[in-house]
Amino acid sequence: MSKAKAPGPLGQIAAGLAVIAAITGIYLFQAEGRKAAPESQAASPSLPGLSGISKDLATGTLAAFLVKPDRPALADAAFQDAEGNPLKLSDWKGRVALVNLWATWCAPCRKEMPDLAKLQKQLGSDDFEVVAISVDRKGAEASAAFLKETGADGLRLYVEPTTAILNDIQALGLPATVLVDRQGREIGRLLGPADWASPEAIALVKAALAEPR
Repeated sequence: MSKAKAPGPLGQIAAGLAVIAAITGIYLFQAEGRKAAPESQAASPSLPGLSGISKDLATGTLAAFLVKPDRPALADAAFQDAEGNPLKLSDWKGRVALVNLWATWCAPCRKEMPDLAKLQKQLGSDDFEVVAISVDRKGAEASAAFLKETGADGLRLYVEPTTAILNDIQALGLPATVLVDRQGREIGRLLGPADWASPEAIALVKAALAEPR
């Protein structure tokens, strides 16, 4: 069996030039990719929520607030006021609402309720309300006593003792809070407690209120 002939000097030079050309081509390709990346990123910036409410507002105590850029319609869940009159979330259409689900046995709710009351006191108006709905099976009397005990009796009492509302708005636990725009769409939500009297919370609600009607 004959041995393969080693390439001559010219062949070695040609092979070397081919390798250098290949390396140069790869480098130029990568360099062009690096140059093109910023242009591509500039052409497709991260899109904020409809109206300018973006995840940039989910900071500090509201870092866990999940902004919904597509603004899905929130289910028109049913509940009652303190006197047992039937209500639906659609009754707040045309207003911004911060819907909060809570119960007397929920320890984080006990800490959170006074902050929600402060938010209502500061920003509550014909254009905005903290809609705090108790899902406690003990009913309105026990829930009213809890609000008074925690210093949150500045909030209107709403109850839904069947707990069906948890499934309606897909709340995975308590407390659960959903910010709703004037069209009844979900701006975003937060599962768990937060300082709703904080500057971050005030800024978030004010941004929702500043949206065009």
